[in-house]
Amino acid sequence: MKLTVREAAKLFNVSEKTIYRWIEQKNLPAYRINKQFRFNQTELLEWAAAGRTIISADLLREPESNSEPLPDPVQALAAGGIHYRVAGADRDSVLRNMVELLRLPDHVDRDFLLQVLLAREALGSTGIGDGIAIPHARNPIVLNVERPTITLCFLENPVDFDALDGLPVTVLFTLVSLTVRTHLHLLSRLAFILNNKNFRDVLKRQGSRDEIFEEARRAMQSLAAAPAC
Repeated sequence: MKLTVREAAKLFNVSEKTIYRWIEQKNLPAYRINKQFRFNQTELLEWAAAGRTIISADLLREPESNSEPLPDPVQALAAGGIHYRVAGADRDSVLRNMVELLRLPDHVDRDFLLQVLLAREALGSTGIGDGIAIPHARNPIVLNVERPTITLCFLENPVDFDALDGLPVTVLFTLVSLTVRTHLHLLSRLAFILNNKNFRDVLKRQGSRDEIFEEARRAMQSLAAAPAC
């Protein structure tokens, strides 16, 4: 989905002037089409997940509708699982080991998925900074799965991901969804949670599963408690 400058400004609850400044000064991912800037929503959410800015809490609330409810990110994390001491001496090997840990149906070609992830890294690092990466395909990973998942992997050793801040990566998040809409929903919530200091602190010290789930729930509760604009 290609967003306009006005729509990007609404996503972050800032002025259009600020969006132009972020493009020049903070490497906000943008494409110039017919002399106008356009934005990919997935890339903006990943950029926000790096902690550079906070997404408008009001826009994270889903409007009431009769459609099937979107998944809770904490439940998606429980479905995807949290893994510790994931081995690998470099980026490619840790991604290979991560793919093997993903809870996927038997029909999914894991080797193909790995090649897609490696191809995406060749285009540009998914290391968002602060020791965190969100490996993904150029487009959202949409597979025929029973339920969407967020998988969290703590690496046994820090690995160079050519991240934006130059720091090695120790934490990987991977999203697998049934639809692009679900992917964007989960990615926006993950971006919001990663802006929570307590959640990032528990990631840095590789806290227990219970601690991680608790801080994620608290972060989501703060979203629910935030006043609507």
